[in-house]
Amino acid sequence: MTSPAGTALITGASSGIGLELAKLFALDGYDLVLVARRVERLEALGAELARRYGIRYHAVAVDLADPAAPATIVQRLDGAGLAVDVLVNNAGLGALGAFATADPETGRRMIRVNVEALTQLTRLLLPGMLARRRGRVLNVASTAGFVPGPLMAVYYATKAYVISFSEALAEELRGSGVSITVLCPGPTRTEFQAVAKMETTRLFRMPGVTNAGDVARAGYRGLMRGKRMVVPGLMNRALPFVVRVSPRGVVARVSRFLQEKVRG
Repeated sequence: MTSPAGTALITGASSGIGLELAKLFALDGYDLVLVARRVERLEALGAELARRYGIRYHAVAVDLADPAAPATIVQRLDGAGLAVDVLVNNAGLGALGAFATADPETGRRMIRVNVEALTQLTRLLLPGMLARRRGRVLNVASTAGFVPGPLMAVYYATKAYVISFSEALAEELRGSGVSITVLCPGPTRTEFQAVAKMETTRLFRMPGVTNAGDVARAGYRGLMRGKRMVVPGLMNRALPFVVRVSPRGVVARVSRFLQEKVRG
């Protein structure tokens, strides 16, 4: 028996924004499919949310950089007889450094997780939502997707893809009963900046860095209202306009300045 609220699948659910989103869905009574690499964290989170809110959960430990991962997830869903009502594509990878000297495998993994897995999971789960004429998809992008990103060129480009893909899909699905929302947070304190080696960049030394809980709440509210795009924070919401009216070369130079590490 499934929850009356439905079932939400969240990738990157073991920490950060994904973890905070899992809490919000559980609070509203959604059963959860929690996806990430670290099964121990998923099981601990799922057990805690099940105890607190009476929901059911499934932990699916996969590496989304594996091209077979989306199909593996869907096989697990089919095996458990689960239909997904809300898909949250939250998992993401980033890395700081010049493209010419970066590890090629790091770039490939970034594209597989940020672009390929997100696209394939959406493609695999969307037909079921359309057949039921109800469903929601939340794709987590970034304000990085609005600008070029010297020193994080691949990461910024992947987030530009997520924004463009989501906006196009939202228009395709207008009137179908299925909504697509893209969440574009600015700098947010999670494990991401440590993994990407960004803690000492100017971007994360500036005021206005948000926390994962606030971002998750903004994204969740926007998703439930059927908004196409959610950009938390007044300064972040101004960014697309500023970029449109600024010379692209200047935008790239400012972006590089913010990505550079502060010395001392």
